[in-house]
Amino acid sequence: MKPLADEIRPQTLDEVAGQKHLLGEGALLRRLIESGTSANLIFYGPSGTGKTTIANIIAKRTEKALYHLNATTASLQDVKNIIADVDTMLAPNGVLLYLDEIQYFNKKQQQSLLEFMENGKITLIASTTENPYFYIYNALLSRSTVFEFKPLTAEETLPAVERALRIEKDRSSIPFTWEDSVPATIASACGGDVRKAINAVELLYESARPKDGVLYVTSSDALQLSQRSAMRYDREGDDHYDLLSALQKSIRGSDPDAAVYYLGRLLVAGDLLSPCRRLLVIASEDIGLAYPQAIAITKACVDSALQLGLPEARIPLAEAAIMLATAPKSNSAVSAILTAMDDIQRGAMGNIPRHLQNVHADSAGSDPAPKYKYPHNYPNHYVKQRYLPEELGDKHYYEYGENKTEQAAKRYWDLIKGKDV
Repeated sequence: MKPLADEIRPQTLDEVAGQKHLLGEGALLRRLIESGTSANLIFYGPSGTGKTTIANIIAKRTEKALYHLNATTASLQDVKNIIADVDTMLAPNGVLLYLDEIQYFNKKQQQSLLEFMENGKITLIASTTENPYFYIYNALLSRSTVFEFKPLTAEETLPAVERALRIEKDRSSIPFTWEDSVPATIASACGGDVRKAINAVELLYESARPKDGVLYVTSSDALQLSQRSAMRYDREGDDHYDLLSALQKSIRGSDPDAAVYYLGRLLVAGDLLSPCRRLLVIASEDIGLAYPQAIAITKACVDSALQLGLPEARIPLAEAAIMLATAPKSNSAVSAILTAMDDIQRGAMGNIPRHLQNVHADSAGSDPAPKYKYPHNYPNHYVKQRYLPEELGDKHYYEYGENKTEQAAKRYWDLIKGKDV
């Protein structure tokens, strides 16, 4: 019997689930396909989002012979064997090579593809789940057009799931039915991967329990089978950094619910070190001087988490994430140091004032420099003197943040320094 995922595979662009930004009316990829393009393409995106399906549709449109290789197991000799079919009865209109997971081809292998692309013997459609700008050779990128495929929403996946269930029902020799919520449960749990959703339907049918002469599937069965499908996670891939970015931006945006959600996804995937490090960064970068104790509290939570290990580590890390999300925010410290370093890198390297230098005698030389004034010897432990190099003038790097802590410090120093308050 034909696998369900193959039987349900769309045959036209209108049948493809999701990817409206690529395949909707007037979208660039759709226009290229409908024009019968022979352009070299790179499809970038998660598994199960339609990359192989689109390659099949393009092959039919162009009437080219479609050859499918996976770079995890293929060699350059496999490519050469395909080239041998060009201009033969096997490929009278040319070859469309669909190379899956191209990131597993090394630089030399990718370079070798250029020869065949240049002479027009093959049209290449390469797919990758990794960022192509990091993993694909520049010369190959420059001869191709990159299209990014997005994970599908549950709403976009639902019609495919319902169709798969109907197919299983129609070809079953025993009456087959399911709870009303089963399609939505599968669509939500598949993590935007249609292939996983269809495979889940197939496995649910095979594991369905007879009940009064009917094969019956419950939502509990569907959830148990597919509950981990949404956990697409690679510690070296884009999803890893996307989750860390979402965690930091949620805390920066003062949303504790989103913060614990993204923290939870990292922890469920078994990643403990990455969120620990990122929470420490956030404490200084985003909370900073608005709540200076945040870094100490976060450090204590991180130390506890690392000592406890998972699963208990989730508790102190959740405390840190929620504390940081609900704390007042200030990026004044990071803005100050970045601005100062930018000036330095652009050549602002003035001489250190002599009274700040590590000298044993301020009177050395014929033109004695001003003596260093020791602030603790003056009222309020402050005395006015120059600290920045003369060449920098009255440059300001630090601006007090608009929060209670920093504004209190501003009022204090404005009063001490005799400024209007």
